[in-house]
Amino acid sequence: MIRILKIVLVAFVALQGLTYFAENILNWEAAKGAVGYVLSLADHTVYPNSFVPPITNPALVTLTLVVIVTGELLVGVMAGLGALRLLSVVGKSAEEFNNAKTLALWGCGMALVVWFGLFTVIGGGVFQMWQTPAGGMSMDGAMTYYLSSGIVLLFLNMPDR
Repeated sequence: MIRILKIVLVAFVALQGLTYFAENILNWEAAKGAVGYVLSLADHTVYPNSFVPPITNPALVTLTLVVIVTGELLVGVMAGLGALRLLSVVGKSAEEFNNAKTLALWGCGMALVVWFGLFTVIGGGVFQMWQTPAGGMSMDGAMTYYLSSGIVLLFLNMPDR
């Protein structure tokens, strides 16, 4: 029963990554606008000075969004393939099930890279996106995604017997 729960949770991490990837692709210009707004350091009144310069170059804004959506796609693909791999060994020995976790763990870990690393550390810390309502909402969402993915990562990593 625990194995099935682990597989379902990893599948949800995959769905999360694929959903946000698809939403960003379907709303490319809006996503690019949101990323550009954060990188521009616009409307920063609480901490008006930053150690990084505003980034307004359209190529750099697009590159940043490409990095984000690539990360989201990797979350979805790795976690999705990981869930399928786990499903293929669900009835086998504990050793085989534990050995099959690698790709699923990578998918959950990639979720932490995207939503904790990119959004919270770089977006929140470096670009101070918490200072604006739009940036704050993005950070709140990112926290939900990385915390849930991190919990799945920890749960999945617990050895099966």
